Amino acid sequence: MDDSVTAAVEPVPAAAATPDQPVDAGERLATLDFIRGIAVLGILFANITAFGQPYVAYFWPEALAEPATAGDKAVWLFQQVFVDHKFRGLFSLLFGAGIYLFMERAWARGGSRWLQFRRLFWLLVFGLAHYFLIWRGDILTPYAVCGMLALPLLRWPAKRQLKVGIVAYVLGLLLVTGLMGGQFAAANIAQVQARVPADQKEQIAAAPARTLKSAREEVTLYREGSYGEIVATTVREESGQLVQEIVFVPLTETLALMLIGMGLYRLGFFSGAFDPARMRRWGWTGIIAGLSVSLAFALWPYLTGFDFFTTLFVFNSLDRIGQLPIALGLAALLVQWAPAATRTDLGSRFVATGRMAFSNYLGTSILMMLVFHGWALGLFGRLHRVELFGVVLLTWIAMVAWSKPWLAHFRYGPLEWLWRCLTYWKLFPLRR
Repeated sequence: MDDSVTAAVEPVPAAAATPDQPVDAGERLATLDFIRGIAVLGILFANITAFGQPYVAYFWPEALAEPATAGDKAVWLFQQVFVDHKFRGLFSLLFGAGIYLFMERAWARGGSRWLQFRRLFWLLVFGLAHYFLIWRGDILTPYAVCGMLALPLLRWPAKRQLKVGIVAYVLGLLLVTGLMGGQFAAANIAQVQARVPADQKEQIAAAPARTLKSAREEVTLYREGSYGEIVATTVREESGQLVQEIVFVPLTETLALMLIGMGLYRLGFFSGAFDPARMRRWGWTGIIAGLSVSLAFALWPYLTGFDFFTTLFVFNSLDRIGQLPIALGLAALLVQWAPAATRTDLGSRFVATGRMAFSNYLGTSILMMLVFHGWALGLFGRLHRVELFGVVLLTWIAMVAWSKPWLAHFRYGPLEWLWRCLTYWKLFPLRR
C-alpha cells in the first residue's frame, strides 16, 4: 500500500498517550477502512434515486417525476436485490466495530465512555444539520442515537453482544414484518379488508394517490424553490418524520447490527483471526442465500405492476430477510480480500475513501444538492434511474480519486478533522 495512506506521524505508545489524544493512522485497522470505503460507495448507489427524484421513488417507481420506463423498473429490481439495505447493513456493522475500536484505544489511554458520548453528540449535531440543511435521507442522526444507546453495552462479553444483536435483529425484523404485513393485508386481502373500519379503509384506498400528490409537490419544490424555501419546508413538514426515522429503523435494525459488529470485531473477525477457508464458505453462503431471498421477494412487485402496498411491504420488510446474510457475507469476503487488495493502487484508494467516509458521505450530499436542486444545476426529476447511475459512477470516481491525494498532504479528511477537534475540544494540526 502507498505510504501516503498507511503512514502517519509516529504513533504514541498507549502507555504514554493521554485520553485527549485521538487515534492516529498508525493505530487504524486498514481492513475496516477498506470495507468502509466500499460501503460508502454502495450507500450512494442506494440513495441516488432519493437525491434526484421524489423521496418515495426510492422504493416505489410509480412516484418518479416522469412515467417509469422499462429501464427504471429493471434498475429498481437490480438495486432491490443487490444494493438497497445491504450496504447500509454493512456500514452499520462497521460502525459498531468502529465504536468499540475507538473505546479500546481510549481505555488503553485512561479514557472513559464519556469521550465516546461526546464524539457521538457531535455526530448527532452533524446529522441534524445534514437532515435539515442538506438532505433528509440522513443516517448520521440515527447512528449517533444508536451509538449512545450501545454505550452501556460495551462491557458485555463479545459473544453476548453478538448473540443479543442477532436476537434483536430477528425480533426487529418480525416486528416490521408484522406491521408492514398488516398494511398489505388490509389493502389487498379481501378477508382482512372486510374487518377494516370504513374510515380506515378509505385512508388505505387513498394512500397511493395521496403519495403521488406529495411526490408531485416535491418535484415542484425542488425544481422551483429557493434553498431557503426547501429548508423551511423540511423543517415544517419533515420534523415529525425525523422522530420516526430515529425510532423505527434504528431500534428494529441499526442498534442490533452495531452490536453484531462489536462482537465480531472483538472476536477477531475483521483482523484475520478466523480460518480463511471457513470465512470464504460463510461469505459465499451468506451472499448466495441472501441474494436468492431478495430476488424472490423483489420479483413480486416487479412482475405484478408495483402495487403500492406490495412494494412497500417488500422494500421495508421482506427484503431485510436477506440483509444480514448478505452484509455478513460481504464482510467475510472483503476481510479475506483486503490484505492483498490494499497493496494495489485501487485498493489503497478504497482505504483512503474509507478513512474519509464522513467527509465523503456528507460531501456527496452537498454535491448532489448542487446537481439536483433547481436553484443550482436543476436536474431534479429530470434523470431516470439508468441516467442516475451515470451520476453515481462519476461521483464514485471523484471520491476514489480525491481521497488518497488529500491524505497524502493532510492527516485527516476535512470533516474527520473537525469532528476530532470538537470531540477533544482542542485544535489538532491538519497538515502533515
